[in-house]
Amino acid sequence: MLFWQLVVSGLSIGSLYALVALGIVLLYRTSRVLNFAHGDMAMITTMVTYSLMTTAGAAFGTAAVLTLLVAFAAGAGFYFLVLRPVKEATLLGQIITTAGFALVLSGAGVVLWGADTKVLPFPLSRSVVYHVGGVAVSQLAVGSFVIAVVAVAGLYLLVQKTRFGLAMRAVSQNDVAARVLGIPVRRVFAVAWGVSATLGAVAGMLLAPATLLSPFMMFDPFLKGFAGAVLGGLDSLPGAILGALILGVVENLFGGYVSTSLRTTVAFLIIIAVLLVRPEGLLGRKFMRRV
Repeated sequence: MLFWQLVVSGLSIGSLYALVALGIVLLYRTSRVLNFAHGDMAMITTMVTYSLMTTAGAAFGTAAVLTLLVAFAAGAGFYFLVLRPVKEATLLGQIITTAGFALVLSGAGVVLWGADTKVLPFPLSRSVVYHVGGVAVSQLAVGSFVIAVVAVAGLYLLVQKTRFGLAMRAVSQNDVAARVLGIPVRRVFAVAWGVSATLGAVAGMLLAPATLLSPFMMFDPFLKGFAGAVLGGLDSLPGAILGALILGVVENLFGGYVSTSLRTTVAFLIIIAVLLVRPEGLLGRKFMRRV
């Protein structure tokens, strides 16, 4: 029974890693940029939720909706105000820009909200536990998993079932050809950054009740989400989900049966082993270049 308990809890935390991974992969597919500020952007938007609830007295639902709008605007604004002005830089230069912005956001979080941990008022409780077939699952875990599934489904509908999603896929294949065909490439990039930041904000709000709020709360989830994206394939949205879920389950099983202190280490060792056999990830495509 311990095995299934660890698997279920691993799937719950893996679903939150998947939200982080999807934000990373969405940007990489669209613009080939790895956003190292993704976690810190999620942290800032989660802090906005906290401020809206504690300072402005907003209900959680209102604060969450406003936070998602702020996250989308911040993501799109980052593209227009920070990344687009350095578009002539190399991809490595753009990645370094996101890493520098991550440091700025982390420092801003400390200045604005302090370095001490805070508790985000959340409608779901960790103390309310449901028992299904001998497996105990908290209300927070169930709610987080359901919300994560809804967010993933929403992203799927956006990318696969809308005209704008078709434009995003066209830009990811060849942005020059997409521009020639009349697709507003800059707008597509901005929306991709906005959607990515929104996914990060959802992950941040769901992680906050478990990890507590602090300017460094997203460091570990960002690494796990990035690792899940690499494991599943950086150019595959389904791969990001699969990789993150596998990572969540494996690290939980290792922590339960072997050692909690080495659970993160073994997860990355598994990723290295998989990439040695399949460098493009589990569901990624082999990169082909014509010479």
